Amino acid sequence: MTRKLRGKTTSQAVYTAREQRRTPTRAEEILWNALRRRRLGGLKFRRQHPFEPYILDMFCVEHQLEIEAAGEIHRDLSQKEHDEIRAAYLEANGIRVLRFSNQMIENNLAQVLEHIRRATHSPSPLATSLRTWLEERGLGGEV
Repeated sequence: MTRKLRGKTTSQAVYTAREQRRTPTRAEEILWNALRRRRLGGLKFRRQHPFEPYILDMFCVEHQLEIEAAGEIHRDLSQKEHDEIRAAYLEANGIRVLRFSNQMIENNLAQVLEHIRRATHSPSPLATSLRTWLEERGLGGEV
């Protein structure tokens, strides 16, 4: 039996989040692999986390920070308006939003991670495991 609500989140949002976890974009996959397992300064992130009517791409509960990977659709005018409403809603609920383009994530991951680290004031340097992971994928080991 399916629950109708999960906190203030609907069961449909939970289902959608699960589906999005199964089919990440390339940028989401790159970013998630850099953030998962506390690889960024010991910060714990959740992926595709349902929050009321929205689904947060990567969410750090401790810092109430959402990291969003923004694809080409976010350049569309109507999508930009939706993004502004969404960001205002999340910020009104105490959640800060950092949005990075897919291109930025794919081409400048170290810079994206440093920006996230600064936003959370987590200690630097990054964990050795993250640096190794970046080097193995040719994404640069300097963070």
